[in-house]
Amino acid sequence: MQAKERFIVDENGQKVQVILEIARYREMLEALEDLEDIRAYDEAISAPSDPIPLEEAIAEIERNRP
Repeated sequence: MQAKERFIVDENGQKVQVILEIARYREMLEALEDLEDIRAYDEAISAPSDPIPLEEAIAEIERNRP
């Protein structure tokens, strides 16, 4: 999608805010969430850890659910 942003400028002509189409804003939020997931995955696989049995991992996930 082509970005069609508009800017709000201050009294000196400096851009201080941006107005985006809602569809573009939502795309950006989704991309940000994807990036956060990638970073969390990268962090998880780089951290040293001992493997645990699948059943134990599932039980821990279930305990930590809200």
